[in-house]
Amino acid sequence: MSTARLATLCAITVALGACAGARSVENRVAVGRTEWWRNAVCYEVFVRSFYDSDGDGIGDLRGLTARLDYINDGNPKSTGSLGANCIWLMPIAKAKSYHGYDVNDYYHVDPHYGTDDDFRALMREAHRRGIHVIVDFVPNHSSIDHPFFQAALKDPTSQYRSWYRFSSTDPKQPGPWGQVAWHKSPVRDEYYYGVFWHEMPDWNYENPAVVDEMVNVTKYWLTTMHADGLRFDAIPYLVEDGNVLMHSRGTHDVLRRFGSTIRAAAPASFTVGEESDMSALPSYYPDQLDSYFEFGVAQGTLESVKTGNAAAFVRELRTANALPEGRWASFLSNHDQTRVMTALSGDLAKARVAASAMLMLPGTPFVYYGEEIGMIGDKPDEQIRTPMQWSAAANGGFTRATPWEALQPDWRSKNVAAQDADDGSLLNHYRRLIHLRNAHLALSRGRMVVGTTNDPHTAIFVRQAGAETMLVVVNFGDATVGNLTGSMSEAFAERLELAYADPAGCGAVRFDDRGAIALAWIPARGLCVFQVRGSG
Repeated sequence: MSTARLATLCAITVALGACAGARSVENRVAVGRTEWWRNAVCYEVFVRSFYDSDGDGIGDLRGLTARLDYINDGNPKSTGSLGANCIWLMPIAKAKSYHGYDVNDYYHVDPHYGTDDDFRALMREAHRRGIHVIVDFVPNHSSIDHPFFQAALKDPTSQYRSWYRFSSTDPKQPGPWGQVAWHKSPVRDEYYYGVFWHEMPDWNYENPAVVDEMVNVTKYWLTTMHADGLRFDAIPYLVEDGNVLMHSRGTHDVLRRFGSTIRAAAPASFTVGEESDMSALPSYYPDQLDSYFEFGVAQGTLESVKTGNAAAFVRELRTANALPEGRWASFLSNHDQTRVMTALSGDLAKARVAASAMLMLPGTPFVYYGEEIGMIGDKPDEQIRTPMQWSAAANGGFTRATPWEALQPDWRSKNVAAQDADDGSLLNHYRRLIHLRNAHLALSRGRMVVGTTNDPHTAIFVRQAGAETMLVVVNFGDATVGNLTGSMSEAFAERLELAYADPAGCGAVRFDDRGAIALAWIPARGLCVFQVRGSG
């Protein structure tokens, strides 16, 4: 049975039990591996904007190392750290541009961020705190300044000529979203292929030497630099097959090679891919990367938060729940998207319930730096990647110098120091949610059963791992919902005890042996998490 057909069948059948056998096949790549990411919450960091240790206005690896305790201080009982046990570093290799996605040298840290030894020191300190670190890997293209491309550009007989795609005439073939993808050479009358930009020429993965080289890059970071995993950028575009410019068979073959090689060389590592076309996502399972970002769930969550109607959230949950268990990553926003607080027009209550919903989901959740304090930002990209707002001190406590990019205008009132002491702050809400997730195996790695309710503003689902069962109820609406009833495809007749509530309290709940649920009330923009008595 094809992966796509399997996903469709599982989506039709809400009860998880009906898909359990299929998922055991889908998850076979995980056999014998530690799967630390199944218990992880990852924090996405743009090093340039996190903390400047040397006073040049640019964040660096030593600055990140100095601030690790903010992310996780290594004490599971601590309430002073965020509690994330994984960090995703946006590109840190030598690159042409500030963002790092046009790499000049895949094997060394960009001098703006420090040295290779600084990275090794970061890894030691992170591991001492129980934090895993994954690094961004850009497999689709290099920088126009990469020495291999420069050699290919200047010399048609260069050994690297076939590492990129050149044409003596303009193919006039648009890119996958209609953009110009064949660019005029600055050296002679010819063209080269670059799906994103003329300064980012695509690698030619039809050349086995390119595959070997890029596989070697991944092995270097995982086995020599001891990174714990890789985030694969822009995976749909690796191989072009005629007019098939996305999700080609060749792309899947290359990802399969990456996945199998990495699992053999570094069995404890984690790979997660960026692929935003949710209709194509099932084709990337079962044996390519470990996980993929679930853009559909992110969009559905924010849509439900904005409208107050849970339908989009529930719809996307059911679709994602048909994917291999534990092998998708939830998030609200990332470095390419409008920040959550801006998308929600500064509504704190909406930002809280968005975090509540996302952090109770299966898989590996990702939090974009600053999201936990409600940082704002919209396009252009520099404005959604501004320096972290640590305090009301000069430059937000980010640097002693002029920051590489100006801070957002609200930094004096919205910062870590201001929210740290406020028990009701968004920062402390994120801390409590992450610590709650970390404390319950059912929430961190349990399977999910999605239920139905009698109220359009609410969503319910069960998370279960081993003997532990948790019931999660979310109210996206702007009013308290009373006399809420719902049903699950599975029944749990035991009594339920309140494990967590936000913003304040939840009504009494009953859960009978037929899967029927009755909740006296749930507050506006509220979260109620119940634990089955005697489980866990």
